[in-house]
Amino acid sequence: MRLHDVVIHEADAARIDGVLRRFLADSSSAAALLIDRSGQPLAETGTARTLDVGSIGALAAGAFASTAALARLLGESEFSVLFHEGVRESMHVCAVGEQTILLVIFDERTTIGMVRLFAREAAASIGTILEETRRRPKRVGALAAPLTVEETRRASDHRPA
Repeated sequence: MRLHDVVIHEADAARIDGVLRRFLADSSSAAALLIDRSGQPLAETGTARTLDVGSIGALAAGAFASTAALARLLGESEFSVLFHEGVRESMHVCAVGEQTILLVIFDERTTIGMVRLFAREAAASIGTILEETRRRPKRVGALAAPLTVEETRRASDHRPA
């Protein structure tokens, strides 16, 4: 099942946010982003400064995809973890199931070992939540259909100023 077939309800989003917040506290990391394999942001927390989440997500997803090609050349299905070390900040990127990626930004307040340890736990917890959303029965009928152009126009006309 493709990720865009999954509906993440508000309660699930709150659970994911809780996992990410606990991860940041445990690992002393600066920011955590959950993205899909195309780079679309699904959740973010802890961003102490303004990040271009869209660009970071897209570039990280691209890097993850390119290393998957390298892994296949070595006979692996993929490399499930990437690490990029910078002078001031570093990035840890790991797979969360088949469709999502956890991207972590951290600095000298922690170590890669702490980030890896707690990222593994966070990825497992988020993976469980996402799997539960995939198994949840899908709504059918008029309420499950996307809005038409006219419905979208009417909704934006009624938005408070």
